[in-house]
Amino acid sequence: MKKVIVGMSGGVDSAVSAYLLKQQGYEVEGLFMRNWDATINNDINGNPTLNEAICPQETDYNDAQKSCDILGIPLHRVDFIQEYWDNVFTYFLEELKKGRTPNPDLLCNKYIKFDVFKKEAERLGGDYMATGHYARMENNCLLKGIDKNKDQTYFLAQLNKKQLENVLFPVGKLTKQQVRELAMQIGLNVATKKDSTGICFIGERHFQEFVGNYLKPNPGNIIDIETNEIIGRHTGLMNYTIGQRKNVGIAGFQKRHYVCGKNVSKNELYVAFGDDSNYLLSDSCTLENVSFNCDLRPIECSAKFRYRGEEYKVSLEYIDETHIKVFYKNNLIKSVTPGQFCVLYINDHCIGSGIINDVFKNDQKLWYLAN
Repeated sequence: MKKVIVGMSGGVDSAVSAYLLKQQGYEVEGLFMRNWDATINNDINGNPTLNEAICPQETDYNDAQKSCDILGIPLHRVDFIQEYWDNVFTYFLEELKKGRTPNPDLLCNKYIKFDVFKKEAERLGGDYMATGHYARMENNCLLKGIDKNKDQTYFLAQLNKKQLENVLFPVGKLTKQQVRELAMQIGLNVATKKDSTGICFIGERHFQEFVGNYLKPNPGNIIDIETNEIIGRHTGLMNYTIGQRKNVGIAGFQKRHYVCGKNVSKNELYVAFGDDSNYLLSDSCTLENVSFNCDLRPIECSAKFRYRGEEYKVSLEYIDETHIKVFYKNNLIKSVTPGQFCVLYINDHCIGSGIINDVFKNDQKLWYLAN
């Protein structure tokens, strides 16, 4: 009998994954990982959970333990606090210092769930590891989950071919509704538990206060990019992202306004007015830290520039092994953001990703998005 180690998060998706695998005849064991410690990591300001009787991670562990008890499988526990800090959180802070908008979830999967966690699963004798991601593995290809609204291949797009070996995604062929209904039928304690939100393994935080635990606030001027006039003060460039229109810190203007750029050396935040501002549009970008999970290197494919974003037809120019230039075919795309991940697809097949670096329009690098 093959053994599967399931990453138990304390949520419904991983619990149902463990149930499905057990039904399929695998020997199933759970493994809960703890990657963040508020005390050790000085997570004080902006943490709404400090005054709770039990911290959310312990609640998740208790929920995972109860799910495993219901399913009749053992649960192991492991801490990767240092690994998460070194490989995910320091990257998150460094990107914020550069004025970029990082997405730590992809690196969390790359360096934690499908690296040190997978090695721990192998140490426990697992022939496979499984998670509750809405994705599918077929013929060694990473495919979108059946539930397109919950598809999570975007977050798995930095994984390489080796990391995806012997990996199972049991709920990838189900919709979220089906998962919850199944959890109700088998009496799982987490059947109606809300999905986790916020920063990967850290959770919900008041972002500006939370970041202030690690980066000193550095207020500066907000500039109208059309007139070059000072129209307000920002609280620190790390607190804003391209395309943001709420909580920018300016008032009294009738037209909608959007963050359209940053200048780190001048500590200036640029704002554009109007829903169709040209300053939000681009037609190409370069990617760095490109990673593929297959041998395909297409000239044309489709791409997503943020998790909930639309998928666009693009063409690719390969600069070197880890750098690509992406051209948006017949499109001007709004708010392509340095630091975010561009994820590449061929139909349902997620083939890889890279970090958005420079952004262009008409072959000109957008100066107000300069790193």
